[in-house]
Amino acid sequence: MAPDAEPRPLAVITGASSGIGLELARQLAEEGYDLVIAAEDGELDDATAELRSTGASVEAVLGDLGTGEGVDALATRILDLGRPPDALVVNAGIGVNGAFVDTDLEAQLQVVELNVAGAVRLTGLVLPSMVGRGAGRVMFTSSIAATMAGPYMATYNASKAFLYSFSQSLRQELEDAGITVTALMPGPTDTEFFERAGMEDTMLGQTKRDDAAKVARQGIKGMLAGKDHV
Repeated sequence: MAPDAEPRPLAVITGASSGIGLELARQLAEEGYDLVIAAEDGELDDATAELRSTGASVEAVLGDLGTGEGVDALATRILDLGRPPDALVVNAGIGVNGAFVDTDLEAQLQVVELNVAGAVRLTGLVLPSMVGRGAGRVMFTSSIAATMAGPYMATYNASKAFLYSFSQSLRQELEDAGITVTALMPGPTDTEFFERAGMEDTMLGQTKRDDAAKVARQGIKGMLAGKDHV
């Protein structure tokens, strides 16, 4: 980079090793952003190489964002860059399929720890640096599931309803701070989510799914336009 070149904006994307998260990261790279991507699985290395091929600088952080230690490590890496993110995309999430009383309680609690507590913790650690600069975009991957009851996906739907409510509340709190907050609310999307949640044989798992790249493209367009939800 030439000494007088304008630095590229920085985007942070969690759950970025595959699916919607990887496509969100790709869209932002194509928009000219450098990236910090985070995930807990082995696909992160492949995602990093793929995203670097766009010309973006990519910092990859491997860790479990369903734990306080994992979130703190990611936040430290972000803040140590000395570049408050221009975009924070909180996308990491999991689900558990089955009747609440018949499924493993620890697995249900892990949904809450990642989808809710992890999202709140990361936002709380990173957002002040964005507010201090007076500019930025934040997006949470909620779901159309946030608008309805979720039998056999009770904690998942509830977690997405939390993220939608949280995003809209933060949006109002930050309206004079130069920060916009957007909720991305996709329907069923063609990702690994259904396999990981054990839902491939369910009615929802067999329904027609949207293309992850299209969902991401609409999400990034809406976030950059400052929309409240997409």
